[in-house]
Amino acid sequence: MPAVKWRGIVSGSAIAVILLGNASPANADDDFGGGSQKPGGHASGNSDGKGNLTATAGAVVFDRSKNGAGDAAGPVASSSGNWTPPACYYAPKYTPDELQKYLEPIWNAESTGSDWDQTQRDRYVNGGEAKDFNKDKAGKGYWWDSYVTPGREGDPHALDCDKPIFWVDKGDPPPANIPQAITPEVLAQLAYAEIRVPGTKVDLAPEGTTKVNLPTWAWLDTAKFKPVSVTASVPLLGVTATTTAEPVALRIDPGTADAQTYPASGVCEIAGDRIGEAYAKGKAGKTPPCGVKYLRSSGDGSYKLRATITWKIHWTGTGVTDPRDLPDGTFGADQDVVVQEIQSVNR
Repeated sequence: MPAVKWRGIVSGSAIAVILLGNASPANADDDFGGGSQKPGGHASGNSDGKGNLTATAGAVVFDRSKNGAGDAAGPVASSSGNWTPPACYYAPKYTPDELQKYLEPIWNAESTGSDWDQTQRDRYVNGGEAKDFNKDKAGKGYWWDSYVTPGREGDPHALDCDKPIFWVDKGDPPPANIPQAITPEVLAQLAYAEIRVPGTKVDLAPEGTTKVNLPTWAWLDTAKFKPVSVTASVPLLGVTATTTAEPVALRIDPGTADAQTYPASGVCEIAGDRIGEAYAKGKAGKTPPCGVKYLRSSGDGSYKLRATITWKIHWTGTGVTDPRDLPDGTFGADQDVVVQEIQSVNR
């Protein structure tokens, strides 16, 4: 058994690398048969019309046309403990004939006449899981196997998908006890990993260099922080999910304990089309709604002020029209702030 499991994972990884592409258990209403939301133009892969799968049929396809862009854009990090999108998943990979062509050379090459060898044949040929690879069901379903999520090939969790190859009839959801099997929810989690959001450099006044005990105003024009989304789909199954991220707050970390943030929490909420308030003439010395006051000089160097945007993330998909939450995401960037002592003149 271990040899076939390992080969299944390697095969999935190899296909997923060529293609685009702790999950929660499948929900009862994550129904494959309820129609689909069509992604915006990058979907590909299907059967060849004769019941055979093309190389891309079972892999996840992404539409990133509504994603964030630009040199400073980057992926969000989950704010919920150690949660990450799945490093592997299960999806259709073989028709009955294709599974036979895949497994028999392995059995022939590795056959020792052992109980393991007979167990494999009993599973897929002699009626354990199927008779003769389910050839009597050709065109009525597919054999599902593991894929490794692109970019996660070296992740130990990529080996979590170690279930034997299993059959799913067309229109049926995959077994509920296999949490990484493709459902709308799993697709939404995979799309989460593809989300890219804009950089978070904030406007400061004074800009670049400020003075000890002088409030520094910080603000962001949220025009470039509109919601972004990624759609993930498996065209062969007619199943899809769209994951959307919306900015909700800015956190200011001054880069030193010798500072006071405004508000005290350091979290500036979005108000209308702006986070914080732009500095204007006559506001010097006044308390900003969003900003920082440094209490000590940065000396010959500078402090690394870090601005982090929190993004509220939710998804909808096949059979799921009311948005469902995923863990909030965060993305931040550093910028240098030089803090000088206020010079006094002795008379």
